[in-house]
Amino acid sequence: MRYDFDQVIDRGGNLSAKYDERKKKFGTEDVIPLWVADMDFRTAQPIIDALKARAEEGVWGYTTRPDSYFEAIRDWQSRRNGWTPDIACMSFSLGVVQTLSACVRLYTPQGGNVLIQTPVYGEFYDMVELAGRRVIESPLKERDGRWTVDWEDFEDKLREADLFLLCNPHNPLGIVWRSEDLRRMMELCLKYHVLAVSDEIHSDLIFHGKKHIPAASLSPEIAANVVTGISGTKTFNLAGLQASTAVFPDRHTKEVFDRFWMDMDIQRNNAFSVVAMETAFREGEEWLEQLLSYISGNFDFVVDYCRRRIPGIKTYAPDATYLMWLDCRGLGLSDQELHDFMIQKAGLGLNDGSAYSRGLSGYMRLNAACPRSVLERAMRQLEEAVSGL
Repeated sequence: MRYDFDQVIDRGGNLSAKYDERKKKFGTEDVIPLWVADMDFRTAQPIIDALKARAEEGVWGYTTRPDSYFEAIRDWQSRRNGWTPDIACMSFSLGVVQTLSACVRLYTPQGGNVLIQTPVYGEFYDMVELAGRRVIESPLKERDGRWTVDWEDFEDKLREADLFLLCNPHNPLGIVWRSEDLRRMMELCLKYHVLAVSDEIHSDLIFHGKKHIPAASLSPEIAANVVTGISGTKTFNLAGLQASTAVFPDRHTKEVFDRFWMDMDIQRNNAFSVVAMETAFREGEEWLEQLLSYISGNFDFVVDYCRRRIPGIKTYAPDATYLMWLDCRGLGLSDQELHDFMIQKAGLGLNDGSAYSRGLSGYMRLNAACPRSVLERAMRQLEEAVSGL
């Protein structure tokens, strides 16, 4: 079927965090919310139909998870990414963030060191520090809008790390790691005996002919040192159902993880996520391909608009995710001034770039997964605000 991503859906008042938490996040509801990473699109029709049928049953007691659930995930990874993980080494998790947080607590010593590459998803800082561990930052290097690994610094920091959190593909920079770069990172982790935990939640949102490479697919030796977090919730806009999968290098590592959650009696999908996830991976591909084309067009629109109308803000079409990294340094504003400007003058609810790196200033993150008309209005507001500086 043909999907209409231009449809504007009123999400206000339906308990959407993206909309109903605007006042808490920005101090006002009068902003276009382009922040938290979910999409303003209806999900694939087969998922909607499957959930309607489950709702009509009217009985949603404790829900078992069939073997076909993990088989659907395995088959999706095999078909899309050429990786066939062992279902015996998969575990249910509420989310990829929860997976990474548990790995930090379970596989590092109290007071241990966790390496991250900045700028990176802000939860990487939070989950490490809340667990009583220390963040070690290896900043990525930027040159002419391209971000790369600082290999000398990365290897130096690995010497004191207990665990490496990899963002693959990268949020917020939209990097699809090249095979040679990914392999080099993973082999350095092996050299220094550092477990790698790979956040691959955006791995289905890939553009421009690039291909996602699961870190654990590179070699048997590398796979034996990688825990992978994956989910269909970003892909199919199902984050409110809270379900993800952790893939472990061996059964012992999985058992340690499973005991952690079983101690809190967290081990089951809810009655709807178990249906939605399997349906998404079995029947959602047609919707996804149309979505990727639409979001790619959104990227091109924002890049072209900034180039022609707002040259003080530079951006690029990312190769992954639906998140755009805006270089606002040309506006000459401090981080606090930039934060206030976007809300009060431009009427936009964006993510502050400073949340992704404690040493980086002048950037914002924009969520482009919305109808084109919403982006058009947002860009007009931004242009008008910048012209008034």
